[in-house]
Amino acid sequence: MPKMFNTIDRMKPAYDVAYKVVLFLCKILLVVDILITSFAVAGRYIPFIPDPAWSEEVVLTCMAYMAVLSAALAIRRNAHIRMTAFDSYLPRKVIIALDILSDVAVLALAVVMITVGWKYAVQIGSKGSYVSMPGLSRFWMYFPVPLAGIAMVLFEIEILYNHVKGIFVKEEDM
Repeated sequence: MPKMFNTIDRMKPAYDVAYKVVLFLCKILLVVDILITSFAVAGRYIPFIPDPAWSEEVVLTCMAYMAVLSAALAIRRNAHIRMTAFDSYLPRKVIIALDILSDVAVLALAVVMITVGWKYAVQIGSKGSYVSMPGLSRFWMYFPVPLAGIAMVLFEIEILYNHVKGIFVKEEDM
C-alpha cells in the first residue's frame, strides 16, 4: 500500500501551486483593498483628490473574496479553530476518526458552497448591478462563494488523503 501513497504523493506539487495561487490572489486583493481605501479616505479630506463613488462597493467585494479564500487557505494549513481541550483524554484513533468526520463535513459544506453559491451568482448576481457602477454585474459580488468552495474541495481532498495515509502508513515508513 505504501507504493500507492508514493504515487499519489507526486501530486503534492500541484496542491502547493494551487495554495500559492490562492495566497497570491489574497495578497493582491489586500493591496488593492488598501490602495482603494487610502485613496477614498484621502479624497474625503484632501480637496483636490476626488472621492470615487465606487470605492465602498469594490472594497467590500474584495473583502468578501479575501474572507472566503483565506478560509480555504486555513484548511490546507490545518489552521481552523477546533476544540482540543479533551484530546488528551481521548484515544488517538478516536481523535483521528473525529478529524476525518469533521473534514467530511467541511467537504460537504464546500460542495454546497459551489452549487448554491454558483446558483446565487448566476441567478441573483447577474440580474443586478453595482449601484455606483451600473455596467458591472453583481455576479462578481456572489462569485467568491463558489470560488472558495472549489479551493476548499481541493484542499479538503488533500487533508482527507493525509488522514487516510496516516492510518495505513506508519511514520517510520514515510
